[in-house]
Amino acid sequence: MQQWFWIRQRVAVCLAASLLLAACGIASSDSSAGAGDETIVFGATLAITGKTAKEGEYARDGYQIFMETINQRGGIRVGDKTYKVKLKYYNDESRPARAAELYEKLINEDNVQFLLGPYGSAPTDAVAAIAEKYKLPMVAAHGSAGSIYSKGYTYVFNIQTPAKNYLRGIIDLVTSKDPQIKNIAVLSEDDPFSREVAEGAAAYAQLKGLKVAFSATYSSNTQDISALLTAVKAQNVDMLLGAGHLQDALLIVKQAKALDVSPKAFGLSVGPSSPEFRENLGKHADYIFGATQWTSALKYNGNDEWKTSAAFADAFTTRYPYYTSVPYQAAESAAALIVFQQALEKAGTLDPLRVRDTLAGLEIDTFFGHIAFDARGVNSSKPMAVEQLHPDGRIYTVFPSDVAEKAALYPMPPWSQR
Repeated sequence: MQQWFWIRQRVAVCLAASLLLAACGIASSDSSAGAGDETIVFGATLAITGKTAKEGEYARDGYQIFMETINQRGGIRVGDKTYKVKLKYYNDESRPARAAELYEKLINEDNVQFLLGPYGSAPTDAVAAIAEKYKLPMVAAHGSAGSIYSKGYTYVFNIQTPAKNYLRGIIDLVTSKDPQIKNIAVLSEDDPFSREVAEGAAAYAQLKGLKVAFSATYSSNTQDISALLTAVKAQNVDMLLGAGHLQDALLIVKQAKALDVSPKAFGLSVGPSSPEFRENLGKHADYIFGATQWTSALKYNGNDEWKTSAAFADAFTTRYPYYTSVPYQAAESAAALIVFQQALEKAGTLDPLRVRDTLAGLEIDTFFGHIAFDARGVNSSKPMAVEQLHPDGRIYTVFPSDVAEKAALYPMPPWSQR
């Protein structure tokens, strides 16, 4: 125990130092590519501070595990040369405008060769126009709002399931467990991603014959949604869905418990798959459903460094032993770089236009799932999964049924009866 304590202390000190550098706007980079190597430099910003800092941390660690793994195996073969890879990133402070400024810097001052996306749809939207302006391919791992890809961009590619489909799996799961369910409520943060998630969920619920009894948005960075939850309680809805980010998910659950808002089912777009969700909520996280782009239980078989979801999860937790589970944001980051790796190998050149053309026609299987881009540059056929936190302290994949680790627990017991 004492040895583990000191390991955690060293991790915390190192992380604090890196966060301090990032908060000051200092670029950080992967150091596994030596100064004398032929190197491909990828550029990105990440939310190291601000509202989505925790998700930004997950995204960074996913980028870095790919960099380390591919460099240890020799690098990427492009034509008749082999290149090591390097990531240069800045802290965008969870602010789209700051992300846009820093992508200009990455391109014009740091001379990065290719772009990776920031965390979040709003920052991704802000930087997509910059990628298009300079005609540098960008693979967006963390920006799923469809509005980003409706502007005719040809250099921007998204590997995620579109935001409008995020909560469909939860709706399908609950209605399969309880065909008598009648009505739902939807709460949404007021940002592009969350609005699309909420609108998509409401439209899909209505297609399934459910009534949307209450729907409302709240401002980003709010610390109090008790008035909205009180209105939800008055409607006595069967299912409450939340569209937002980790901090929103924590807020909704804490205030729902305080007000004894107890629907039969509780589902959230982002949050439950994060280790911090359980750490912050303890037993109050139990029974909550979380939409997820990826889990280690999914039975994918890819042509990449890890091949299976389970193998990636094992590698990730070996590299980062302080994670109690693997956030899907980390898997997304690694998958985005697999897309670049295979496009570069297939193109046989570093020429941005030829790499862009190769990306547009790419169709591959990975540990993250099947990836192929439609005319907008979106991996639109990819399904979502659903996880649920159980009273044994663990989180399980519960949907789709053919990969479920455990049966979903339904209905959720009222807060007052736990």
